[in-house]
Amino acid sequence: MKTTGNTILITGGSAGIGFEFAKAFSAKCNHVIITGRNEERLQKAAAQLTNVTPIAFDVTDKQSTDELVARIENEFPELNVVINNAGKASYYHLDGDEDAATLAEEEITTNYLAIIRLNQKLLPVLQKAEEAAIVTVSSIAGLVPNHFLPTYAASKAALHSYTQSLRIALGKSTRIKVFEVLPPLVDTEFSAEIGGATNGIPPKQVADDLVQAFESDTYEILTGRTAELFNLFLSNPAAALQAMNPTVDLQTA
Repeated sequence: MKTTGNTILITGGSAGIGFEFAKAFSAKCNHVIITGRNEERLQKAAAQLTNVTPIAFDVTDKQSTDELVARIENEFPELNVVINNAGKASYYHLDGDEDAATLAEEEITTNYLAIIRLNQKLLPVLQKAEEAAIVTVSSIAGLVPNHFLPTYAASKAALHSYTQSLRIALGKSTRIKVFEVLPPLVDTEFSAEIGGATNGIPPKQVADDLVQAFESDTYEILTGRTAELFNLFLSNPAAALQAMNPTVDLQTA
């Protein structure tokens, strides 16, 4: 997959990993469209980039999705890369007082259903390109869950499965390549509550890994500790689950 001369849509591109994606690709002479719900943060991010178009957008809103797709069809028909980065995480215990069903609905909608909707609506645009790509950003938790993030982990597991199916389906009939980034804990505001600042990898590392994956057509990007945990999961699933839940004795839980 080429890394220059693309027109790239990045959802959740105003902060964290999404902003690093935008920086990496704008620096390589791509036109980057970044979206986010917070207009002020979006404009601040855009001011730090070159060759960028900021668009306020809520991935969970169907009307907003339709409006974004219509604008892309009219103004950016050359779009050939979609990076589905926007996400939501809620930290809670399933045996606690939180409204788990409401939190789960929000996470499943943001992290899974909204991605399917946007990808489906943009397929006609991507199919016109000589070379195109769809990128999903799942998580190490999609392979092995952490009990503090029950629905986040479940939504990323669903996204991982969907991405594999999408890659097979599009590989049969289109020129669209499907990439999946599976980060571990990353040092962003998004993960601050669970120790991202002390234990997370830099978001730039995730972006650099994606650029390298484009260059080599590596479709599953096991960045950082994800590769280590994935190998452990293949050889010893129980040990991998314990590694993701180190404060719990799973032998007695």
